Parts: sequence; structure tokens; C-alpha cells
Amino acid sequence: MTTDNIENTQPWWQRFVAGLNEFYHAPYRQTMARAARDEEDFFMLLMFAESLGIDNPASFYTLELQPLFLENFHEWHTRMGMDRCPFDHVGCC
Repeated sequence: MTTDNIENTQPWWQRFVAGLNEFYHAPYRQTMARAARDEEDFFMLLMFAESLGIDNPASFYTLELQPLFLENFHEWHTRMGMDRCPFDHVGCC
């Protein structure tokens, strides 16, 4: 089956609604992606705040999540402007 045959199996109004949804969401896609990245950056800061020397009352709850997010740590600290890893025990750089 080609793509044309698949598209023709949907009623015209479903294709029209899909086109309207794409028309509405397209201008906001970059803004939503930036907001999601900022939210993830803030979460990473909360998770590693105690290790960076910032008091964090939720460090007990975030401590068990650190190994899961450690593989994204290098990407995060370079995006935050830290050229080198701030931890001695983490060998990401």
C-alpha cells in the first residue's frame, strides 16, 4: 500500500481536522519544546543541588533519581555554562 492509498482511506473531514490541528500547533511547537527543556533543566538543578553545594530540602527524595539522570548530566552542565564537570567523582568530561 502506498501513502496515497492510506490517506484516501480516511474520510476527508478527518484529514481536514488533522490539517487544522497541525496549522494550530505548528507555531507553538518551538515554544513548547523550549519550555519543556527549561523545566528539565530546573529539575536537574534540583536533583544535583545538594552535590553542587546548594541546600535542597528535597534532596532525600531526589537522591535515588541521580543515577538515572547521570547520563544526561554532561549535556546539562555544558548547557548551563559549566565547561568542566563540577564533581570530582563523576567522570563525564
